[in-house]
Amino acid sequence: VVNPDVESKIKAGKIGGLFGVIGVDKIRQAQELAVNGSRLKIPLIFGSDVIHGYKTTFPIPLGLSCSWDIPMIERSARVAATEATADGLSWVFSPMVDIARDPRWGRVAEGAGEDPYLGSQVSAAMVRGYQGTNLAADNTLIACVKHFALYGAAEAGRDYNTTDMSRIRMYQDYLPPYKAAVDAGVGSVMSSFNEIDGIPATANKWLLTDLLRKQWGFKGFVVTDYTSINEMIDHGMGDLQTVSALALKAGTDMDMVGEGFLNTLKKSLQEKKITQAEIDAACRRILEAKYKVGLFDDPYRYCKPERAAKEVLSADKRQAAREFGVRSTVLLKNDNQTLPLKKSGTIALIGPLANNKSNMLGTWAVSGDNQQSIPVLDGMKAVGGNGVNILYAKGANITDDSLLAKQANVFGPKVEMGPGTPDQLLAEALATANRADVIVAVVGEASEMSGEAASRTDISLPQSQRRLLEELAKT
Repeated sequence: VVNPDVESKIKAGKIGGLFGVIGVDKIRQAQELAVNGSRLKIPLIFGSDVIHGYKTTFPIPLGLSCSWDIPMIERSARVAATEATADGLSWVFSPMVDIARDPRWGRVAEGAGEDPYLGSQVSAAMVRGYQGTNLAADNTLIACVKHFALYGAAEAGRDYNTTDMSRIRMYQDYLPPYKAAVDAGVGSVMSSFNEIDGIPATANKWLLTDLLRKQWGFKGFVVTDYTSINEMIDHGMGDLQTVSALALKAGTDMDMVGEGFLNTLKKSLQEKKITQAEIDAACRRILEAKYKVGLFDDPYRYCKPERAAKEVLSADKRQAAREFGVRSTVLLKNDNQTLPLKKSGTIALIGPLANNKSNMLGTWAVSGDNQQSIPVLDGMKAVGGNGVNILYAKGANITDDSLLAKQANVFGPKVEMGPGTPDQLLAEALATANRADVIVAVVGEASEMSGEAASRTDISLPQSQRRLLEELAKT
């Protein structure tokens, strides 16, 4: 379930939570290490990135926001919470509410876009959906609004880059969605990688204490992003002991993965660089969160195999996903009343994403199973029935750029070349198109072309697909 080093640290009481451990059996085994193997028997909290659904995957958050259907978005979080808690989780790293106004930034897909009003409505709705009205209920969990703050305003759209803006713009355009989450009672906040006024958010006392706690009245706990305390070392803030102390004093409660708190705070306390009261405050907030979700009453309350079997990928959740997809779809043009298509005749379904499972779930669907996806080809055949003759051709690779393909394939095969050369793929597509009454082109990005550490200098379709569309338009 966990490696020997993590197991020994759990038994020594040095780890308070885990993420990336999925499934009731694995979570129960890890929880037993803490409850039965450690001196204080404090239960672990288990979190994961549940960005747009859990194992039942919904449209990406940017897609959901295009519906402007706030009750539906709240319901999507409610459905995700029901499924995730059934599979052992008690904490989700969502919602991501960063306002994004530079389309080159790779993580645009995870938020609600550029508008602070819509972003705030979505933010509050998702918190309500995840947490419900009672965190002690079996089907609710702790939400974590992220990335606090201004992460979506990275200069030039380059992920992790610096952020520099006036307080007026900050308060008017970028802070409202975080404030909306706090007002909705969000249980945790994740700090961002970027700096604000020259000070990294992870160690920014004005941000995490003066604004978040004192002005906004936030009562939950603050967790860092992945090793963000450690990242401050390379940016000249000091050694691990120094940056860990700075983070704690600024208002950070939990160090995600970096182990700066674990390995240096005792020494900093001895050297009077931090106080016992600051350590106690951080511990108290995390313990309180565990109390609120009932882990001290029953550490295994989320580890019921019979509930997982009933809830995970259940028929009602699949139906919800279909509904969310329909409500989120945006029709940009319908020249000559082309749509809806007739359920008769011959359709040429062409494109590198027309018969593709690996990219259907979209970015940051970490718990979803691509093999559960229905390719567009199969879906259209099912809807069209016997009255429609559907012809298929790939037409082009998602990209012919080997470097871009390598990046897109970092988490698995998302861009597969061929079969055949680009010219052969195009020739097959044109021949297929000439045999049909109408062409349906299915084009777009691979799911990992944009994302964390994957910003784009050019967000247009890859050249391979632009060429395909241009040639299809001539037929």
